[in-house]
Amino acid sequence: MLLVKKVDVADNERAFLFKNNRFVDVLEPGRYSYFDFLSTVKAERFDITERELDHKLGKLLVGAYFEQTNKHLQAIQLSDYEVGLLYADGQLVDIVAPGNFKIYWKGVEKIDLRRVDISDNFSVPEQLLGLLGRSHNAKLQRSAGQAIYYTEVEDNHLGVLVVNGKIETLLQPGNYGFWRYNRSVAVKHIDLRLQNIEVTGQEILTKDRVSLRLNLSATYRVEDPEQALSKLADFNDYLYREFQLQLRQVVGTQTLDELLKNKDAINQMMIDGIRSKVAEYGISVKSVGLRDIILPGDMKTILNQVVEAEKSAEANLIKRREETAATRSLHNTAKMMEGSPTLMRLKELEVLEKVTERIGNINVYSGLEGVMKDLIKVP
Repeated sequence: MLLVKKVDVADNERAFLFKNNRFVDVLEPGRYSYFDFLSTVKAERFDITERELDHKLGKLLVGAYFEQTNKHLQAIQLSDYEVGLLYADGQLVDIVAPGNFKIYWKGVEKIDLRRVDISDNFSVPEQLLGLLGRSHNAKLQRSAGQAIYYTEVEDNHLGVLVVNGKIETLLQPGNYGFWRYNRSVAVKHIDLRLQNIEVTGQEILTKDRVSLRLNLSATYRVEDPEQALSKLADFNDYLYREFQLQLRQVVGTQTLDELLKNKDAINQMMIDGIRSKVAEYGISVKSVGLRDIILPGDMKTILNQVVEAEKSAEANLIKRREETAATRSLHNTAKMMEGSPTLMRLKELEVLEKVTERIGNINVYSGLEGVMKDLIKVP
């Protein structure tokens, strides 16, 4: 009949029945017939396996029509300082943000909402972090990513928790999670190990106005991370600038020869000058070293010529010193032989031995005595 409106509700459905645009009841699975002469009967069907009801009149229905809806719907209202952990049949399935109003269907799953007060304590328990990390629920993973700030502090590092721009506490190595709601949360990681910093390509004039390009290498360690972060916007940039300025200050007071001869002294001047500056920011400098001193092309040529001349002069000086010593030795030998015929004869025989080493054949005419006497007379 045209005057009868039939409504079929499946096993996985519930229907809201409206007459004259007014809510009447929640229809359970079955077939329903209504006289609808003026088309005033309307039924809205919903799949209750979807768990959450999203309806523009939802809050009105569970409030004004509590008796009709209580059997089928469960309403949840969170305060501005509460996070909801939604469990279905004992399993965590979603995270509900503060201030939210949610409606869930009854009958398919046992819905339980656990409230977490984040007004003061906004850290996420380690057990919950582990549960979220092992979950394969894609929706839960997305909700956790939006709701929780997660960080890992590695060994030999320290985490500095900053809340609303203010340093809150220091975090030892481990895993941490914090609720993002109602606050700005960030964790800055500080490496506590010995670190290296390179200051390269510095064009600096020496005291004698020689242009040099210098490369500096240094090591440092952050001793007080909280102090370093609270006083410096970027301590790496600060250190680089201080090393750069200190290098210019030290090199500008030294001549080229002093730099080349006393690199160790320059390094000590560097470390002494910068240690006191950075110590007040919780940073200790362990070592500083001039790695490279690069001369301009023309200056390198001149310096090589100077070194070559110096070495040549040193070689000549050594040669003259040896010649003088040899002459003095000959003079002393001559004086000794002058008063000793035997010593003179031994010297003659020594000379004769050296001469005969260079002679292939000797013709003897006057016997051995002639050889011993006449060879001495050979000019």
